[in-house]
Amino acid sequence: MANTYTQIYIHVVFAVEGRQSLIAPEHNDELQKYITGIVTAQKHKMIAINNMPDHLHLLVGLRPDAALSDLVRDVKAGSSKFIKEKHWVTGRFSWQEGFGAFSHARSQLDPVIRYIQNQQKHHAKQSFRDEYVELLETFGVEYDQKYIFKTDEN
Repeated sequence: MANTYTQIYIHVVFAVEGRQSLIAPEHNDELQKYITGIVTAQKHKMIAINNMPDHLHLLVGLRPDAALSDLVRDVKAGSSKFIKEKHWVTGRFSWQEGFGAFSHARSQLDPVIRYIQNQQKHHAKQSFRDEYVELLETFGVEYDQKYIFKTDEN
């Protein structure tokens, strides 16, 4: 791709299936390094990553010749396998189907990076569900409440 110059910054958010709190904080660093390896191996740029027990945030500089859905699929599949192989969860582990993706301009990166880095502090005040709905509404993304989160009730 000679002479192709881009700045494609995407904030990706996805949840553990059923919004279960299955990722123990003591595994955060190792999980984040593993996921960063997946992103880097595909020649994307990991700008920020953080997770809570029930969800994960990534800020990625995306290559212009790659599909975001392929990257997210590979991150979810690879990290699920990694978590299972590490035996961090008794029973089954998987990420929920789907994801949220929000584009940002370069001038917006610093606040987005801080937002991702401060997830633990942020979630002391706001639930993940409320955070996710707020992101969807802020970005004007149309959604159906019944499909936002798959839980045992739906």
